[in-house]
Parts: sequence; structure tokens; C-alpha cells
Amino acid sequence: MYRTLDPEKIAATLVALEQRIAERFPGASLGKVCAELLHVARESRERVARIAARNYPLRALTAAVTAGGLGLLVYLGTVIEVKREGTNVYGILQGFESGFNIVVLMGAAIFFLATLETRLKRREALARLHELRSIVHVIDMHQLTKDPSVTVGAGRATASSPERRMSPFELSRYLDYCSEMLSLTAKLAALYAQGSKDPVVIDAASDIGQITTNLASKIWQKITLVQQMSLAPAAPRSSIPPG
Repeated sequence: MYRTLDPEKIAATLVALEQRIAERFPGASLGKVCAELLHVARESRERVARIAARNYPLRALTAAVTAGGLGLLVYLGTVIEVKREGTNVYGILQGFESGFNIVVLMGAAIFFLATLETRLKRREALARLHELRSIVHVIDMHQLTKDPSVTVGAGRATASSPERRMSPFELSRYLDYCSEMLSLTAKLAALYAQGSKDPVVIDAASDIGQITTNLASKIWQKITLVQQMSLAPAAPRSSIPPG
């Protein structure tokens, strides 16, 4: 029960997170991003199951082609007539070359069909992982302008400064929500690695996990600064405007 990720549990966690964001920050675009991530999570449940399932029609086709190829080779071996008279070395080598080419082409066809299922599943999994990677960067964009230094009222805003009306507590919660969304996105990526033995898919999912970990670490640095600044005495206002 606790050895594999459950897509239902991930979706339920996202539902709760979306409600928390909507209650704390009504109408915030971060809530819409969470809703989109929830939609992706519900789709991932079917996608992961489809990728992990065995493609029996394709496997049957591969077995049929392999059996037919081997049968054809056996048949050709029985109808080839070997003549010892008037045969030179060049003719023997030419015959061997033709037979070798046939075996190589047939082996390549069998290998193509045998690996087709893996390649199709890999392509679909990588496409979904790319979608999750894009969502990771969208989440990161929402926390870029959340500057902890503004919570102490240092400096004056310029015409191009983004609106920063959050209290230290609200800013901490907002950043924490971003961190949670990054973690849940990494868990969705891990679902594809969990249901696959393809090293390419596993590496791609691990890469997303590493990206989310790095971004979450930067977010928690901001949260730590917010907490420290909220406990520290108010600093005098600076004449240097914030960006």
C-alpha cells in the first residue's frame, strides 16, 4: 500500500490545495494553475495505466512476423539446390552474401517490431513529462515577483514595480503553496517512471524531480527570509527603489 504512488491520492491532495488557494487568495491566477495541474493529474491516471499495459495486438503481430520469417528461411533452405560441379569460390561467396543480407534484413524487421511497443510508450511518456516540465516553469513564474524585502516596507515603489500588497503571513502562505505544487508535479512525473522500466523515461522523470527540488529550495529561502524579517525590528526606509 505504501510502496507505490497512488494517483488518486495525488489528485485528492491537489483538490485540497486548490481549495486552500481559492480560500486564501480568491481569484488568484495561482489557483487556476493548480486547477490545471489537477486536470493533468486526473488525465495522468489513465495515461500511466495505458502506458504500463501490454499491447497484445502488437505483440501478436511481432510473433506472427517472426514465425513467418523463420518459416520462410526454413523453406528457402529446403528448396535451394547445391551444385558441386562448375562452382567456383566467387559463386559460393556471392551465395553466402545474399543469404546473409536476407538474414540481416529479416532480423532488422523483427527487431523493429519487437522494440516498437517500447518506443511508442516512450514517446507518449516523454510528451506527458514535457507537459509537466512546462507547468513547473509556470509555477516558478508565479513566485518570481514575490520579494521578501518588501514585507518590511523598505524603499519606495516605482511605476514599473509589481503590486505587492501581501502581508508577511500571506506571502509565506503563497510561497508555500508554490512549493507544494512543485512537489506534487514531481510526484506526477514519478508516476510515469513508476510504471515504466525504460531508462529514458526514468531519467526524464528524475530530471523533473531535480528541477522541482531546486526551485522549491529557492522558494523556502524566501520563506525563511520573510519569517526572519517579520520578527526583526522594522528597518528605516531606504531611498533605493525596489525593482
